[in-house]
Amino acid sequence: MVARAQIHTEAVEYKDGDTVLEGFSAYDESIQGKRPAVLIVHQWKGLTDYEKKRAEMLAKLGYNVFALDIYGKGVRPQDPKEAGAQAGKYKGNRELLRQRANAGLAVLKNHKLTDTKKVAAIGYCFGGTTVIELARSGADIKGVVSFHGGLDSPKPEDGKNIKARVLALHGADDPNVPAKDVAAFEDEMRNAKVDWELVKYGGAVHSFTDWNAGNDNSKGAAYNEKADKRSWEDMKQFFGEIFK
Repeated sequence: MVARAQIHTEAVEYKDGDTVLEGFSAYDESIQGKRPAVLIVHQWKGLTDYEKKRAEMLAKLGYNVFALDIYGKGVRPQDPKEAGAQAGKYKGNRELLRQRANAGLAVLKNHKLTDTKKVAAIGYCFGGTTVIELARSGADIKGVVSFHGGLDSPKPEDGKNIKARVLALHGADDPNVPAKDVAAFEDEMRNAKVDWELVKYGGAVHSFTDWNAGNDNSKGAAYNEKADKRSWEDMKQFFGEIFK
């Protein structure tokens, strides 16, 4: 008889300095003991049901998962203008962004079920940018996976701090990530001798994993079922390598 997954989920309040943050924890209670752990960083609207669903999907694969909160408890932008202002605040202050990412990482690493030698971070859009910044901060983790994240490199010299393996999953037709940013990312990784991969999905634009993004590529952001499924498999294969 196969033990059925029993996914435990809960909101987790924590702090970065004086700022109160609220993340989301998910793990399978039917598995005993410590296990590899995955940090999730949200897209520009903050921590939503989307990331919580992804956390549960990862928990079902046997990982201890924590979806962090960059913006602060109760700060959940409701429209693109508000989301742009929040994301811009952190994109324009990469030190603060790294600090918030590391605060979330600390919660995951301190969790009783985390095997601290087997930790990775994934992120979507804004979160994809963030996990690469987490790697640039010198975070002691095995790997990071960016799903349709920004690839720009404000301080390319920080590539030398990267200890993690880097997997960037990118929509080949994403208008939000110009070719110069992709080239700069490649140069940064190459010059810093990082173990990195960049996968481009043909026909995919920004937000290709977000099932709430509609399917009109002309808007620049759209769900793409093929790219979504392929990128999830690529992430799983990556985890299989870094956690073995």
